[in-house]
Amino acid sequence: MQALRFVPGALWAIDQTLLPDQEVELELRDAAAVADAIRRLAIRGAPLIGVAAGYGVALDAEDGLGLEPVRAAAALLRTARPTAVNLTWAVDRVLAAAQAAPLGELAGATLAEAQRIASEEVAASRAMGNAGADFLAQAGVRRVLTHCNTGLLAAPGDGTALSVLTELHRRGQLEHVLATESRPLLQGARLTVWELSRLGIEHELIVDSAAAGLICGGAVDAVVVGCDRVAASGDVANKVGTLGLALAARAAEIPFVVPMSTIDIGCASGTEIVVEERDPEEVRRVRGRLMTLPGTPVRNPAFDITPAGLISALVTDRGVIAPVGAGEIKDLVERSA
Repeated sequence: MQALRFVPGALWAIDQTLLPDQEVELELRDAAAVADAIRRLAIRGAPLIGVAAGYGVALDAEDGLGLEPVRAAAALLRTARPTAVNLTWAVDRVLAAAQAAPLGELAGATLAEAQRIASEEVAASRAMGNAGADFLAQAGVRRVLTHCNTGLLAAPGDGTALSVLTELHRRGQLEHVLATESRPLLQGARLTVWELSRLGIEHELIVDSAAAGLICGGAVDAVVVGCDRVAASGDVANKVGTLGLALAARAAEIPFVVPMSTIDIGCASGTEIVVEERDPEEVRRVRGRLMTLPGTPVRNPAFDITPAGLISALVTDRGVIAPVGAGEIKDLVERSA
């Protein structure tokens, strides 16, 4: 199963808004269609968004038409969602490849760069899975709580946080996973449970508000979540509710671990991260059904910021950062340059 697959002239994507009821692929033939799919969460998860955006730019590149369609596609895609750094990073890489391409080779150069990004994310997923599984196994972790969705629907390969759990499962070292519903759009209930079921991993679904009590009551050995952006300080932006899980993990004195694929070294701290505020109807309604009074005032931040001090380890494709801080992140980036 692939969340995204590219064929000449089109990007095919599982419509994640329809899961788990229906497994339907969207045929996306230009950057506008890709941007719309990202905006309405048919394509979601920071690494997957980046790969899709790269392909979106490539879809609007045609030899002979010059750079303007490519620049326009890049500008459109950058606005699709504001928080995930992978989107802008991937778009800028593909645009740079187009700008550097010889005349008549623009389309091939953009597609090659988009494919390179996709391949790199698959390799990163594999590396994160191994590094994270090693780290958790050494800590004696066999029961894990996870939040939102971080598997193949969020990133190429096995995902980010779920790649770690998948690798533990392959090694026979994972007993059980608690998955939060992840309100308001239920990515945990709809998507993570779908992935865990396909993988044959023992799991239970919980409401978001049960998580802190179960963590502090000893139901799990660690909390493992993904993220959409890591600042140079080590602060992370992830699905709203993550900060509460980190605080509960600290109170319970268990590891809070964040596998991730991209560090935004240009973002000094979490205070600089733009937190997306989404449509109030996502809170007022569940799967289209009104759950409160019409017009009820709503706050709907899609993410919250967890400070580095609450994070036990960042798991990257280049190794594990523990403890987490600006100095440790700078060292990793410099060693990888």
